[in-house]
Amino acid sequence: MPEVRLVGEDGKQIGVVKTSEALAYAQERDLDLVEVAPEARPPVCRVLDYSKYKYEQAQKQKAARKHQQQITIREIKFRPKIAQNDYDTKKGHVRRFLTGRDRVKVTIMFRGREVTHPERGTALLERLAGELADVGVVEQTPLQDGRNMTMMLAPSKAVLAAGEKEAAAAAKGEGSGHQNGAADSAPPTPSDLAAPPPIIADETDPPVPPAPPAPPV
Repeated sequence: MPEVRLVGEDGKQIGVVKTSEALAYAQERDLDLVEVAPEARPPVCRVLDYSKYKYEQAQKQKAARKHQQQITIREIKFRPKIAQNDYDTKKGHVRRFLTGRDRVKVTIMFRGREVTHPERGTALLERLAGELADVGVVEQTPLQDGRNMTMMLAPSKAVLAAGEKEAAAAAKGEGSGHQNGAADSAPPTPSDLAAPPPIIADETDPPVPPAPPAPPV
């Protein structure tokens, strides 16, 4: 494209200029020339920090996805008289789900006459919530429903903040590889692509004399 409509780093239009002039304008300011409206005639290019631009675009897309994000609910089932080893294993699963920013439904299953002692289920759920307070918060307190008692845990603010920081770092990393200026490095010339000259033996070298015959035995 011979010409572009140039927009400066402050958002103000500079006008229609030659593409080479627009690129030089960006390079003088140690910024990038980014085509933001290729369908326009002439195309619109803006001078900006491409890494920052990519980060801001990622943040906007993330904000738009918040309303469409599907909520994943995991379920872990306990018995009121669960053994310590099983308890530790299942607690590890709950912790893993919460750090993965999933909600967890914890269910206590009562059998037989166990249902007459709901306080045991409540105590177990409160113990679990207390031991996972660093990664989860109680979204729904223990609730008895027939032979089951349930509690809902959600990721803590610290877990959610860490996830947002990771996403922001990833988005920033994607844009950090962009070099200043819109033009890529110049393509190799035919001379650059030429094969190296073949190595030819020097025919003026004296021939190697044959080895002397072995002495008779």
